[in-house]
Amino acid sequence: MKQTFVKAALMACCVAAVGCKETPTAMGPGQYAVTTVATTDRVIPSNYSATIRGRQDIAIYPQVSGTIVELAVNEGQTVSKGQTLFIIDQVPYKAALQTAEANVEAAKAGVATAQLNYDSRKELFQRNVVSQFDLSTAKNQLLTAHAQLAQAEAQRVNAANNLSYTVVKSPSNGVVGTLPYRVGALVSASIPQPLTTVSDNSEMYVYFSMTENQLLNLTREYGSIEATLKNMPDVELQLNDGSIYDRKGRVESISGVIDPSTGSVSLRAAFPNKGGLLHSGGAGNVILPSIFENCIVVPQVATFELQDKVYVYKVVDGKASSSMIDVEQISNGSEYIVKSGLTPGDVIVAEGVGLLREGTPIQPKTAPAAQAAPASEAAAAQTQTVKEE
Repeated sequence: MKQTFVKAALMACCVAAVGCKETPTAMGPGQYAVTTVATTDRVIPSNYSATIRGRQDIAIYPQVSGTIVELAVNEGQTVSKGQTLFIIDQVPYKAALQTAEANVEAAKAGVATAQLNYDSRKELFQRNVVSQFDLSTAKNQLLTAHAQLAQAEAQRVNAANNLSYTVVKSPSNGVVGTLPYRVGALVSASIPQPLTTVSDNSEMYVYFSMTENQLLNLTREYGSIEATLKNMPDVELQLNDGSIYDRKGRVESISGVIDPSTGSVSLRAAFPNKGGLLHSGGAGNVILPSIFENCIVVPQVATFELQDKVYVYKVVDGKASSSMIDVEQISNGSEYIVKSGLTPGDVIVAEGVGLLREGTPIQPKTAPAAQAAPASEAAAAQTQTVKEE
């Protein structure tokens, strides 16, 4: 009895297997998300590493040697043009000025004596009392005395200047940097580091670089360097902590020389710094927006690359047809700006392109799922049959 049941079961399985082989399931077109190409506007930012500098970063060096006797400012203090920063020991320079002034007075006396001698010799020469030689000698002595007076005057000016240099003043408005030298330090014009640095931070210069190709693209877009500077959009500054500076800047200059070692060119943008948030020596990123109007944008997931070329699958007569597109070099990481290869109204596969092949049948997901209902009804009927059994 058991053997008969087993044989019957085996025969039933064989019949079922043969039946499955004889009635294969029909494979219809796969459902894929598609999108219709249209024009739109996009602003794509590009980031460039940047360094921040004050409008003027002036290193303050002493012009005379001596000991610092007074420190008139503190680090980080805001100073105005002409404000005293340091005072160097003035005693030797005051003495040098007094000596120079005394030498001037002595030289003036020498000129007066030489003038009297010349006038006397001239009168005696007219009376034929002295020779021409004596008159010429007296004239030369007068010229020598005038020269000595001029030399003494120059020394006095130099001594006065040296005395004024003992009071080190700020050459511009700005903020005081570090103060490596304190009262009692001996300083001179040859010290290895400056007394301090005064930075004009009312407006900050932000320097960044771009490649030669990027500069060429900008120049072609606007026509010339001058037109580029005039028409470039305002730029933003991302600070070192990742925040965006609340004021925008303008690109003011583009270096005319490309660095042969890096192949890059330097640009300078100016940012207002009314609140003093930006500091000279800081770092950040300049965000330069690229504006595209009436352009075609496709998601990067709708593309694939083959031999450094970018392709999409167009839906043509219900089938996938690969098409090469030319895209802008810059992107926002999720989309491509298409320069050529697509026109408004084209339908492309929006996702799953890695699974497609040329000529694959495409059924858009957006189309009504006509086959979904029969399939559901068949499943329900099968379930009902099982229940009845």
